[in-house]
Order: sequence, then C-alpha cells, then structure tokens
Amino acid sequence: MKRLEVVVIESEAKILLEALILQERSLAEFCASSTDEDAVADAGNDLVEVRLLLKRLSDSAVGQFGSGVLNFDRSGL
Repeated sequence: MKRLEVVVIESEAKILLEALILQERSLAEFCASSTDEDAVADAGNDLVEVRLLLKRLSDSAVGQFGSGVLNFDRSGL
C-alpha cells in the first residue's frame, strides 16, 4: 500500500477536520434518506473510510495541537 505523508499547521488541520466532518454528515444523511440501494452501498463504503480518516486525523491533531483544534466556532468573527 502506498503512503502519503503531509505536514500541516494547526489552522490547516482545522480546515481538514471541518471538511471531513461536513463530508461525514453529508454521506450519513444520504445513506439515511436515499432509496437507491446501490448508491447507498457505495456511499456507505465512503462513509466508513471518511470516519476512519477523521478518527485518525482528529486523534493526531488533538495530540499535537490540543482539543481547541476541534473548535470550529466562528461566532466571534
């Protein structure tokens, strides 16, 4: 299996994490609402992969940057 290693700063990690969370939510909603069994199966496979990646990235980012890396609140902007 090939590997890709990428080094990111905290702000970039936040962008990646938020994007993965939004993708996870979108795929889960699609799986819950679609009646196309084949499409749901494909989306379900993608959902598993996104969740695994999100878990690895969030664990690593929290370990490196602290739990604030998971705070996406923009209300102060």
